Amino acid sequence: MKKLLLTLAAALMLAGSARADEGMWLLPLLQKMNAKAMSDLGCRLTPEQIYSINHSSLKDAIVHFGGGCTGEMISNEGLLVTNHHCGYSHIQALSTPEHNYLEDGFWAMNRGEEIPAPGLTVTFLQSMTDVTAVLQKAYDKALKENKKAENKEELAEAAMNAAAEKLEADAVKENPNCRASVTSFYNSNVYYLIVSKVYTDVRFVGAPPASSGKFGGETDNWMWPRHTCDFSMFRVYAGQDNEPAAYSPSNKPYVPVQSLKVSLKGINDGDFAMIMGYPGRTQRFQTAAQLKQMLDVQDVRIAARTVRQDVMWDARMADPTVNLQYASKYASSANGWKKWIGMKQAFANLGIIEREEQKEADFTSWVGAKRKRVEKYGDALDQIAKAVESSAEAEKAYTLLTESIYRIELVSFASAFNNAVGRALKENSADMAGALEKGFSTVARQYKDYSEALDRKEAAALIKFYRENVKAGDQIALMDADIMTMDIDEYVAKLFDGSCFTSEDKMRSTIKQPSDIMKDPALQLFASIAQKAQQFTPALMAAAGQTAEANKAFTAGLLEWKAGEPSYPDANSTMRLTYGTVKSYSPKDGVIYKHYTTLKGVIEKEDPDNYEFRVPAKLKEIWNAKDFGQYASADGQMPACFLINCDITGGNSGSPVMDADGCLIGLAFDGNWESMSSDVMFEPDLQRCICVDIRYVLLMMDKFGGAGWLLNEMNIVK
Repeated sequence: MKKLLLTLAAALMLAGSARADEGMWLLPLLQKMNAKAMSDLGCRLTPEQIYSINHSSLKDAIVHFGGGCTGEMISNEGLLVTNHHCGYSHIQALSTPEHNYLEDGFWAMNRGEEIPAPGLTVTFLQSMTDVTAVLQKAYDKALKENKKAENKEELAEAAMNAAAEKLEADAVKENPNCRASVTSFYNSNVYYLIVSKVYTDVRFVGAPPASSGKFGGETDNWMWPRHTCDFSMFRVYAGQDNEPAAYSPSNKPYVPVQSLKVSLKGINDGDFAMIMGYPGRTQRFQTAAQLKQMLDVQDVRIAARTVRQDVMWDARMADPTVNLQYASKYASSANGWKKWIGMKQAFANLGIIEREEQKEADFTSWVGAKRKRVEKYGDALDQIAKAVESSAEAEKAYTLLTESIYRIELVSFASAFNNAVGRALKENSADMAGALEKGFSTVARQYKDYSEALDRKEAAALIKFYRENVKAGDQIALMDADIMTMDIDEYVAKLFDGSCFTSEDKMRSTIKQPSDIMKDPALQLFASIAQKAQQFTPALMAAAGQTAEANKAFTAGLLEWKAGEPSYPDANSTMRLTYGTVKSYSPKDGVIYKHYTTLKGVIEKEDPDNYEFRVPAKLKEIWNAKDFGQYASADGQMPACFLINCDITGGNSGSPVMDADGCLIGLAFDGNWESMSSDVMFEPDLQRCICVDIRYVLLMMDKFGGAGWLLNEMNIVK
């Protein structure tokens, strides 16, 4: 590991004030980097009111929801709101054909009706502390002490890792019931110690039916104008001491350090708006070579998922039970699929690669002007390009394998059983019965959402796709057939007919000891897939190691090049803040999209024959009666969604959209089609965050869902 650049941390502290709209900003640096810009834009809160480790602040109301989304506390009695698509998989898991909460919606009419959601967690940030200097000191000390050793850098890195582990252990001791993690930023140039608290007793309170919560489906996904009422509600429960506790009927609603006020004042074009949340991943420090590779790999994913999703969609539309079983699987696949399609178009339309290449040319000129810069950064771009080239074919081959035949569910069942039994026997080799039960229980829970008939169709389609696209020499070697010449339908029939993993009953009745599965065709297929994947691994691992060091140097060079300018690191699922205004935009010549939509648009889009554009009868009754109550805008319309120019990505879903006083005005839930390259470059004229208006959320909860009792625990601002 090369020396960490403490000058980078110092440079960040010296950076000037940021501009509005672009940026996923680190909370501890708000005072230095963002306070003035936010105030100039209209924010009436201080950085201390947004993020504080000594007093309650907005950060105490924001949670990492399920590890992949954001949610926010909207009452002092544990009530939480997030997106419908964030709660989607948990609502689906709780649903049955008899009680289809996903399709029909659900509202608890008292706390006794709230439904525990096993496996769902919410995480509260306690603090973020820059520990770069501590780790650098440990690294430098070890490097000095071992200066004559051939592996001195390895020893220094081990010392740094030990220092990080000690920081984590000390933080856990000092913060009861908390977790701690040292997390890297700026491609491992800066490190923060993040302390958080995780609650595991989370219960489903309510959500609209899919016809509203997912209105527009994949057709409208990433699109504006939008009319989706994308929200769901849960409640966090705690032990008697308000600390995290496993589910128990005696647990009490969690009392948050702070909850958000809910504003019914509405929004206007130009109003200040900000978002706090957990953006997942961006690529704003990647090179043109890496971006080209990313597009190539995404092309493979798009093609493979198109095949699988087409088969899945036909089966879903033909059978309500299958529709429920595969709703979450389809949604999780299709979201990335459509994003990658849009990203490819945006890259071409906006000249992303060409702009990155020009930036790199300018950077190279700056580096070449001084010898010390050449020593530090001179070969970074070349090293990245070489690593990308060396792994390009392996990357595409590995992706083809994992996006096609590895997606056959029967194969995943055999793999999961085998792995679970293996782990159990490793822990206790004498407990054969216990190991088998571990395997059974691991797989058994998946049959609730499994259709063998659909899996057979997917298997045939995916094997055909794989065979048509795999390069000569890269194909897997089956034990009893040649995948390039075999009769696919015949092979699939033998695979499923001969495997014990098509049902729980068959699995349990067939397997009496671990060796019983060694001849199972599903496990044999998995073994063939794994063997081929392992052939690609060395090239992928070598390239990853090369790019990690070079990316670190390139990032440090970029920041030195732009020293004095405000900077933010790539998103990495840590809490960030972004801010801007409510704002319309023009996607193309002669077209202007206004900054909001209304319920009128829902009625206009209705198509009873299209699953994605159904409108519930009760919502039409509310529309016809104009029964909007306190949720109507000043002109009598019923708001639906609105636009802001804040900087978001996946993981921000469910994030609170707050006004200048920190009151909740909506939930972020999507980006817009014209700026699908936004994970790489921010486009101020085009990039918008699509939000559901909190007034639409409350209308659906109250007048549609009949759960107005929840209003009593909210702090409503009018």
